[in-house]
Amino acid sequence: MIFWLNLGYFGAFVFSIIGTASIIIPVPYTLLIFWLGVFQLDPILLALAGGTGSAIGEFSGYLLGYYGRKRLSSKRQRRMNYLVQMLDRYGTIAIFLFALTPLPDDLLFIPLGILRYSFVKAFIPALLGKLLMAFIVSYIGRTGGQLVPFLFGEGADPIVMVVTMIVTSAVLLLVLMALYSIDWEKVFQKYMAKRGER
Repeated sequence: MIFWLNLGYFGAFVFSIIGTASIIIPVPYTLLIFWLGVFQLDPILLALAGGTGSAIGEFSGYLLGYYGRKRLSSKRQRRMNYLVQMLDRYGTIAIFLFALTPLPDDLLFIPLGILRYSFVKAFIPALLGKLLMAFIVSYIGRTGGQLVPFLFGEGADPIVMVVTMIVTSAVLLLVLMALYSIDWEKVFQKYMAKRGER
């Protein structure tokens, strides 16, 4: 951690990429942003470095889903395309909230990649959410707050990290199973029928 602290803004950028590119295994990049704030680095520059790095790293899950889609049958791909149309309405808000909060982003970004959801439509709200998150974390660090490790669940306790890995893996598996088993064409048709009734 001291190595990354010595690298300052560049360290925040690179470590944030590594932290969010790590799928399943939590890497405490927000803790580094917090400590850099404690060491009085500028919160706005830290937000730009850490937020941009974490937004870039987050798309490892998106790419995993994007290229993993080839393994799906054409029928299943067609059904999942209906979900993209539904995401066009609420996807931006969901992506922003997942990026801003400690929700496990891979649970959203892997399915977005599978669905071939627009990269730009996914990246912009993810970047905005990560920039705001990094600013909040660095500002709390700068003001001497001690809440970030608890709020963002990235303490150094190995037991917490193992439990987080197991829970994240289980939830990710359930989300992917639901994504594959739901007939999104029927869901979309019901959604459009309800909209037509209004």
